[in-house]
Amino acid sequence: MFSRRIGNIYRLGIKELYSLRRDVVLMALIVWAFSFAIYNAATGFSHDLNNASIAISDQDGSAISLRIRDAFLPPFFQTPVQIAERDLDAAMNSGAFTFVLVIPPRFERDLIGGRNPEVQLNIDATAMMQAGIGQGYVSNIIAQEVSSWLGGKSAYAGANTDSAAQIVTRYAYNQNATSSWFTATMEIINAITMLSIILSGAALIREREHGTIEHLLVMPLDPFEIMMAKVWANGLVILIASMLSLIFVVQLVLGVPVIGSKLLFMAGTVLYLFFATALGIFLATMTRSMPQFGLLFILVVLPLRMLSGGTTPLESMPETLQNIMQIAPSTHFVKYAQAILFRGAGIDVVWPEFLLVFVIASAFFAFSAMRFRKSIAQMR
Repeated sequence: MFSRRIGNIYRLGIKELYSLRRDVVLMALIVWAFSFAIYNAATGFSHDLNNASIAISDQDGSAISLRIRDAFLPPFFQTPVQIAERDLDAAMNSGAFTFVLVIPPRFERDLIGGRNPEVQLNIDATAMMQAGIGQGYVSNIIAQEVSSWLGGKSAYAGANTDSAAQIVTRYAYNQNATSSWFTATMEIINAITMLSIILSGAALIREREHGTIEHLLVMPLDPFEIMMAKVWANGLVILIASMLSLIFVVQLVLGVPVIGSKLLFMAGTVLYLFFATALGIFLATMTRSMPQFGLLFILVVLPLRMLSGGTTPLESMPETLQNIMQIAPSTHFVKYAQAILFRGAGIDVVWPEFLLVFVIASAFFAFSAMRFRKSIAQMR
């Protein structure tokens, strides 16, 4: 009896794979989601300052002002352009520069005299991403150059630049704070959630629309075998696609180092796929067509994607929302995926998250199986 059920599940799963292979749209979606979408997300939108345009109105012409000008280097900034004060408003209004720095007259003399002179930084905030990040870059560059220059001028005006403590910052796991490293890896996690729900749900709806579900109902099969075949077949496709994407797109093409064990990440993905594919089948039982399934998919996937900790840290959310998201396996999947891929965590670190995903996924899988059995009974 048990071997017969295993055989039925295996052969039905092979049928699902053949059916998926003939679906050109879904095959194209899988290829795009695990290749071009990940590459575009990593390279097309950057959280880093890159090639920002800057102009400097140097009204002092001193050694320190020239030093500040020369400190703005690629790839963060373009070569600074010297402009006159009278051209400042026109340059900002035309959008020619994102940043315009004004160094006042007698800037060097006031520094030596300890009179704390001020410089003016004008920012075009319509370039919102670069404006927000670049302000910190500009402020740090000026502060570092002034501090370094005053260190050589400490004989003047009794200047004392010694500090009681110095802060040395070191980035762990991503030394250059390159946003594409994080974005590419998280895009794979998002693609796993999205595609596993779509493929399993579309498999059931496709059976209905083509009328093949009636063929299955007259065979000596029970609903569990039908559901389990869709789960393992579509889950296998997502598992293989995610592994190939991690190796060839993320590591080879984008050059993102993967510190942890890929096999451990795949094991965690298998646990999560039981939840995601079961969720897709559950949503398919709630709808009658692909358009309805698509609308319901948006309502479910967007909160999972936005609130699971991959886009915004879970700690930044309201405490009530944090507690609610603890029942979502996607939250724990993101947590242990980041720990494995970014920090090289082993099973001794991530096993509590593995256990939570297994328990929650098993409970939801059983619930989805009950819902699927009821849906099948209504068709008989």
